[in-house]
Amino acid sequence: MLNAAAAERNKEPILAVLRASVNTERYLQALEISSGTGQHVTHFAQALPNIIWQPSEYDQQSMASIEAYRAHYQLRNVKPVIHLDASLPYQYWGGIQPQSLDLVVNINMIHISPFACTEGLFKGAGAVLKPQGLLLTYGPYAVNGHITPQSNIDFDYSLRQRNPEWGLRDISLLSAISQKHGLFMEKIIDMPANNKCLLFRKESLV
Repeated sequence: MLNAAAAERNKEPILAVLRASVNTERYLQALEISSGTGQHVTHFAQALPNIIWQPSEYDQQSMASIEAYRAHYQLRNVKPVIHLDASLPYQYWGGIQPQSLDLVVNINMIHISPFACTEGLFKGAGAVLKPQGLLLTYGPYAVNGHITPQSNIDFDYSLRQRNPEWGLRDISLLSAISQKHGLFMEKIIDMPANNKCLLFRKESLV
């Protein structure tokens, strides 16, 4: 059971956004893309028992950690983890069917992955979400070409030094990509530690 300090800090603030953004009284189907250690999905599943969670990961060590959390907490509303490469079409996402999900959650992936993963995330979410379904992304972002504060500027620089394909993405760019795939940005929520939650809603076919 790997433990990420950032996940421990942000799991409760993100849960508060989920509570305010989805009807937790209903039975819902959710996919977490890039579940990391498994701390988020098990925290959300304990707090929101009406949501069936599908964790996913690209990294094998993280997949093992997610399964360790599942075994420890014995949660009936968390499915076995699936291997998922967000840069690939949704047809490679472990058998998830089109328009089968109410919620897709993606925490701290967009800035620590190649841009193809971001494009794949929005394209795939546009396919697998039901009409009016929600995509929630969380992390640090650039706003209209600017990164603030200095700590986020330094973080962006360090990411790009590690991998030129990484770095903070601009919210306006993400909004434009989402619209290409039938999603629209509904809300930007400021979060602790200079992060944001971005909420994208799948448009209804009317």
